[in-house]
Amino acid sequence: MNIKKDINHNIFRGYDIRGVYPEEIDEETAYTIGLGFGTHIKRMGKTNCVVGHDNRLSSDTLYEALKEGIKETGIDVVSIGLVTTPMYYYACIKLEIYSGVMVTASHNPKDDNGFKFAFDESGNCKGQEIQDFLGEILEGDFESGMGRESTYDITADYLELFKNNLHFGSRRVKAVIDPGNGTTSIIAEKIYQMFPIDLVFINEKSDGNFPNHHPDPCVEDNLLQLKEKVLETGADIGLAFDGDGDRMGMVTANAKFIPTDQYMIIVIRDIINKVSKKKFLYDVKCSKSLSDEIERLGGEGVCYRTGNSYTKAKVRDDDLPFGGELSGHVYFRDRWPGFDSGLYAGLRMLEILSHTEKSVEELLVGINHYYSTEELKFASPDTIKFEVVKKIGEYATSKGYQFLDIDGVKVLFDDGWALVRASNTGPNITARFEAKTKERLEELQKEFTNQIELYNK
Repeated sequence: MNIKKDINHNIFRGYDIRGVYPEEIDEETAYTIGLGFGTHIKRMGKTNCVVGHDNRLSSDTLYEALKEGIKETGIDVVSIGLVTTPMYYYACIKLEIYSGVMVTASHNPKDDNGFKFAFDESGNCKGQEIQDFLGEILEGDFESGMGRESTYDITADYLELFKNNLHFGSRRVKAVIDPGNGTTSIIAEKIYQMFPIDLVFINEKSDGNFPNHHPDPCVEDNLLQLKEKVLETGADIGLAFDGDGDRMGMVTANAKFIPTDQYMIIVIRDIINKVSKKKFLYDVKCSKSLSDEIERLGGEGVCYRTGNSYTKAKVRDDDLPFGGELSGHVYFRDRWPGFDSGLYAGLRMLEILSHTEKSVEELLVGINHYYSTEELKFASPDTIKFEVVKKIGEYATSKGYQFLDIDGVKVLFDDGWALVRASNTGPNITARFEAKTKERLEELQKEFTNQIELYNK
């Protein structure tokens, strides 16, 4: 296979490599990335790595090309085949091989694909590491050798991990489960049927075309079928998962969408008296209702930048029992190995319900209420989006506003906040607004949307 000489620089993003197949990422791209990855870890003293792929239609051939490139550097490949991203994470833990690549584009549209990768125990590459890796690939100074390939089926180990981790109570909860035709389709039923739950599945057939809805469960519009089935069957809850299985979305018995920051409130209320360290991480996009509740419970909140490569590493490095971000990634470390699994996040919610007669909505009684927007996206070329965010920071400074700059610009007011940041997964600027009243929310949204539109040209 040929080395890709004109590899697209824009696919090397903030948390991973991601682009449209085959225009931006093709088999030669995967092969070249494999050469670069194998070379990098070989020079670190590594001898092998783990490689898996999701159920996207292009994943099989990209996976094979990637492995070919890695093996040609002399690195041995442990091939784990079709798996969710959390299964890939657990395979690395179980095999004690922390160098690896997962072929996936997560929740992106069906024509996208990409690579999440880790060089060592520090976890998924991110930020400057990815740009440095691009530089190494462009140099083209690759190692050579004859690496071998072996296979490993992580399924039984993964099922055992779940079986030993959860402890259900006497209430038998009824749940509708929507894998969204994504990769969780290959294992969701096996896992959930191990527990005393009344189950109804929809969109459970693995299909990389994602024929029923876009595979992002944290966007409410993608949960219409789930809501309908919950109401139709009289279920207590509905759970949905993204394309590669590391995120979860949730609706109540009344078909009300519950954002991840409210899910986190329920979890923290449940575990705060069971953990010694009462410190919890959330990202800049989360509602103030979460930080208010952590403080009310006597805990300490850590506001951090968005991006699961960053948030997961921060939860681990600071030895926190739990953390997460609004996009649906959550990290349990109280009795789970700390990686993000949508299926596990869903089961923890069902476990909580099994120990109470309360509904999901009743478990949220008493939290502070704010009015907020969804995460809003503004198309912006990768070449200018960071400059636009910089201009928003300059605007906030000129107005004398207080703001955080750990991830984009989060402008803080006594009665609300405005967040503007450059997406690290696509050519977009994202924004979110929150306030104590609807009127103030509209004011903040109008003010900062106008500024985005002014500079985003």
